Amino acid sequence: MGKTIEENKQGTSLVLEQKESNKKKLFIESYGCAMNFSDSEIVASILNEQGYNTTQNLEEADLVLVNTCSIRDKAEQTIRKRLEKYNAVKKINPSMKVGVLGCMAERLKSQFLEEEKIVDMVVGPDAYKDIPNLLKEVEEGRDAINVILSKDETYGDISPVRLNSNGVNAFVSITRGCDNMCTFCVVPFTRGRERSREPQSILQEINDLWSKGFKEVCLLGQNVDSYLWYGGGLKKDYEKASAMEKATAVDFAQLLEMCAIQFPKMRFRFSTSNPQDMHEEVLHVIAKYYNVCNYIHLPVQSGSTRILTAMNRQHTREEYIALIDKIKMIIPNCSISQDMITGFPTETEEDHQDTLSLMKYVKYDFGYMFAYSERPGTLAARKLEDDVPEELKKRRLQEIVDLQQELSLERTKRFVGQTVEILIEKESKKSSAHWSGRNSENTVAVFPKENYKVGDFVLVKINDCTTATLIGEAVGYSEVMN
Repeated sequence: MGKTIEENKQGTSLVLEQKESNKKKLFIESYGCAMNFSDSEIVASILNEQGYNTTQNLEEADLVLVNTCSIRDKAEQTIRKRLEKYNAVKKINPSMKVGVLGCMAERLKSQFLEEEKIVDMVVGPDAYKDIPNLLKEVEEGRDAINVILSKDETYGDISPVRLNSNGVNAFVSITRGCDNMCTFCVVPFTRGRERSREPQSILQEINDLWSKGFKEVCLLGQNVDSYLWYGGGLKKDYEKASAMEKATAVDFAQLLEMCAIQFPKMRFRFSTSNPQDMHEEVLHVIAKYYNVCNYIHLPVQSGSTRILTAMNRQHTREEYIALIDKIKMIIPNCSISQDMITGFPTETEEDHQDTLSLMKYVKYDFGYMFAYSERPGTLAARKLEDDVPEELKKRRLQEIVDLQQELSLERTKRFVGQTVEILIEKESKKSSAHWSGRNSENTVAVFPKENYKVGDFVLVKINDCTTATLIGEAVGYSEVMN
């Protein structure tokens, strides 16, 4: 999976500050991983310059866009239902145009436009700058499509509009695409090969966020650890780079350190990591800089080396454990989270037990756990029979979820009695009298509001916890506030 999907954010319609001179209305809805939500901000920025203000009222929209995900079948089915809803509204408002963006756009382009005729425009993840031209095609009565995958597009020159922002946390994209051909994953086919964004454009975007009062940035990519800037181009072509390009290249550890040094009062996270690409230098940067969070999302997918080989994960169980041991040695208080797939083709009960034993060894703080669903276009769909019965998948998934609940409670309990630094992000969902925020280890904490405000770094004494939340009381501002 490699891409974290937060269920509570699915289908969010996005709103940005209205520009008086803009007369057209854009309704844009996002599904999938953080990268999709980040891409929607890029699209909104491009269309803002083309005369569109966002709206949350579908019925009044001139243009409706849905940013799509192909990771799971459930996501695709949800998006198809949304397209049915859009087209029902379109019958009442015939001038409304409907477009599909993102990963499903690339994979199902002909079905959407030619066979089912349910959209006017299909735009792949590397073609967002072409949307103004595609809209002209649509307005002239023609279907419009651009799903060409780029070797160099990183949108480094686009300043994303921050949509539905709390003004505290922001994503900054540093890579696009992926070179890891995991057999279950569609990303290399829908988002193309891996390329990195120029470091100065990343730092400029972070500086802009800092000037606007943001306090935390998550460096985002399908595989952030393999970030490598050597002047542009695909990661796989680095070996053809000149001696000068190689001498001045910037890797992920160097980029992370640049961010930490240049913005000492901002907090930095990153996602997603791949075990075979995580280098020790990154761990030393995390350990060295107070403002780089003690948290690593490290997808493993299975605890069985046999299944990892079938997934083409390029690491064994033993290599993953060795990396975990290194993380715990260099960053003793680091939180680690996982992605896990159960019921991958040919998975046996022994393979499943290997997964459970790995989870017990690592003691993950939390995780994203799924039963395998075959994705059209992947190597697994072409080469492997989906032979694990659904009932068996459900039972194994439940065992994984139950174990993670136990581990999560064990991990949150370690904070009880401690005083931890929390960045206040929003009001607590359960109480308007409490703030909610996260510590460096990515654990949510809630505490009485008192006189603190969103964006403050606060020291909170932890008195109790649940499996996912710390409960405490503020005892003062963090030194970061001075």
